[in-house]
Formats: sequence, C-alpha cells, structure tokens
Amino acid sequence: MDKDNNPVLLEIQDVHKKFDDKEILKGISLSLHTGEVLVVLGPSGCGKSTLLRCLNGLEKIQSGDIKFKDTSFSTKNANWQEIHEKIGMVFQNYELFPHMTVIENILLGPLKVQKRTKTEALTQAEQLLDKVGLLDRKDSYPRQLSGGQKQRIAIVRALCMNPEIILFDEVTASLDPEMVREVLDVILGLAKQGMTMVIVTHEMGFARSVADRIIFMDEGKICEESKPNEFFTSPKTERAKHFLNIFQY
Repeated sequence: MDKDNNPVLLEIQDVHKKFDDKEILKGISLSLHTGEVLVVLGPSGCGKSTLLRCLNGLEKIQSGDIKFKDTSFSTKNANWQEIHEKIGMVFQNYELFPHMTVIENILLGPLKVQKRTKTEALTQAEQLLDKVGLLDRKDSYPRQLSGGQKQRIAIVRALCMNPEIILFDEVTASLDPEMVREVLDVILGLAKQGMTMVIVTHEMGFARSVADRIIFMDEGKICEESKPNEFFTSPKTERAKHFLNIFQY
C-alpha cells in the first residue's frame, strides 16, 4: 500500500536549531504520513538525534514550524503534555527508573499523567509485555534485565501511553550484537501493525526492511530522500554513496 496517500500526521517546515552558535539543523522540511515508517540515516553528528528531540518538544527550535495534525508546536497555546503523549520516544539508554519494577516503570505515565484507572492500564501493560515475551519479568527490577530486555520494556512503556507516533533514537546502539535482533523484531512487528514511526539507526539491513521511506542527512540538512530499495541500490549523491560504502552495504 502506498502510504504517501495517507493523511499527513506530522509536518516539519524549514526547521532550524542551534546550540549556542553552532547550527545543528539547517532548514529541515518533511512530512510524515499516518502509518508510515520513516528511517533517518546519516553520519554521527549530522543532526539525526537532535531532529527527533525537536519532533516531540524535548528541544526548542529557533525558527520554522512543526505541526502535529495541523496544530503548531510554535504557538504559545501548544499543549505539551498532549504532544508528549501522542509523540512517544524510545531512547538509546532505556531511561528506566532503577528503583522501580518493570510494571511500575510502565504504569507511571498512564496513571500519573493520563489519570487512567489502574485496572485498565495494568491490563494493557500485561498484554504488551506478553507480546514482547517479557510478562514473566514484570516484577523484576531493571538491574535484573539484559540490555535487550530493558529496551523492549522501554518500547512497551512508550506504547502504553497510546501514542500516534513513536520516535526511536539508535535504540540498538548500546546493545550487544546478540541482543539487537530481539529489539528490531519488536519494531518490525509494530511496522506490520501500522504504527507511525521515525527511526534513527545504523542497522542498514534493518533500515532497508522496515522503512517506507529513507531520508539521508549530512551537516544538518536532508541530502537525499527516496524509497529504501532506490536508496540502497542507486543513491543519488556522492555523500550517500560514501556513507553506504563505509557500511559495506
């Protein structure tokens, strides 16, 4: 199915972002359609993670606009709680609270932020844990889990907030190679279910298999945008060709 015909869920218009005097994002514009999986590739330091953090309001932009369902982030009346709920994010380093059990970590947002009933939220959390094969670890603490298990818990925590978009920022970068597959399989499953996602990754095979569209960034700009097969077989720019050669793809 061509997801380009689906409604636009998130729109980025000429976004610029600076840290002190260093410009990180230099006029980024793109649209994300409902149900689409957008994979962001590029060398370290090109602005990929900063872009994700701008997309759910963790970083403020200097100029341009970001719209979620036609609601601008730039207005004074922007509802940041709603934005953070609707645009979930899974980080490289899990961000689990070490003093709380798995189930307590997952339920914190639904109960404290969304004010849902414990019975309803617990039912959903247990169903999601079962789907990722970790229901039996719900009373464990993060220190008792492997890196791959922690990352799957972080994904469940994001899903339990019922987001409309999930952003994944290099979620396998801190994992041992044998743990990478179990996390990527969860994300592939979400893609098959129609979850709208933006994924920053250096896993080239995974990027090709999961993406509906690839954008390639370098030095704070989008250098190339194409379908995955086109990008990996016939990149348009010399910079993208060099990048793929490094990964020997």
